[in-house]
Amino acid sequence: MKRNMKQLSFLLFGLLLLLAACGSGSSNSSDAKGDEKNNASESGSVDQKTYKIGITQIVEHPSLNAATEGFKKAIEDSGLKVEYDPQIAQGDNSLNTTIANNLVSANVDLIFANSTPSAQAAATATGDIPIIFTSVTDAVGAQLIDSMDKPGKNVTGTIDLHPDTISKTVALLKELGAKNVGMVYNAGEQNSVAQVKEVKKVMAEQGLEVKEASAATSADVKQAAESLIGKVEAFYIITDNTVVSALESVIDVAKANKLPLIVGELDSVERGGLAAYGFEYYDIGYEAGQMAVKILKGEATPADTPAQYPQNLKLVVNKKVADELGIEIKDSWGAELLEK
Repeated sequence: MKRNMKQLSFLLFGLLLLLAACGSGSSNSSDAKGDEKNNASESGSVDQKTYKIGITQIVEHPSLNAATEGFKKAIEDSGLKVEYDPQIAQGDNSLNTTIANNLVSANVDLIFANSTPSAQAAATATGDIPIIFTSVTDAVGAQLIDSMDKPGKNVTGTIDLHPDTISKTVALLKELGAKNVGMVYNAGEQNSVAQVKEVKKVMAEQGLEVKEASAATSADVKQAAESLIGKVEAFYIITDNTVVSALESVIDVAKANKLPLIVGELDSVERGGLAAYGFEYYDIGYEAGQMAVKILKGEATPADTPAQYPQNLKLVVNKKVADELGIEIKDSWGAELLEK
């Protein structure tokens, strides 16, 4: 009996030790988790979710490509983990619509729409998924947003036309001695129609006249430009995606006929345009990316995120082209010279 009691005492003692050890381990584990939580709180929480962003772009050309690069850089700088689904419509409106529907079906977390047609197709495809646009000229006129300050829908982004661009460009054309200005554009692009309408208004106020020619596809651009020869003293090519994607056709026509070619964005100056009042498309893409980050983090919604105009407008003149045309670059222009 004494022996059994002794054995029982040893068992109880061992059990107590075991319970004490478990309690100690549980406390240490709890403390460790508490420390981890405190450390995370002190250092700032990190979003570990991998977001899926669909990219829809109407066509490839340097300005739109730069905007996409800027957008991705803003996402990268934020530290968010992102998988991209980039799709290019190559100027095909039917494919543009298909791309938008495919991105919605893929249930992406956000759509980055680079151009007016891309944004319109995406907005038609979904009223739920956040859409951030860039390279859009008239977001209100395109019925993408209610107003610049209060978009009011699932869409917002950055505009690619500074409010002073057209008035300053028309003043430059007048100073160059052009009374009749040739404009080639795609009448099917809402952003182009809005710009041409505004250009006509400003030119009429300055005693200038627009001679226009429409190009439905990039293959039509050269013929449209040639149809204006003998009728104009200069060309003004706005930020029309169809024409800019085939800008070399207009450059060739202008060069062959010794006509100044004023363009709508800075990349086109580098390609051979005479001059442009513009900004870096990379910058408006980056600003669009910053909007996307806040929306993905839940810090904002498209409806309460004001759309933005470009921040820095400047005049850039291609010195080589100016020299070829015998045009004096005046100090009063305050132009930045591109020498290539």
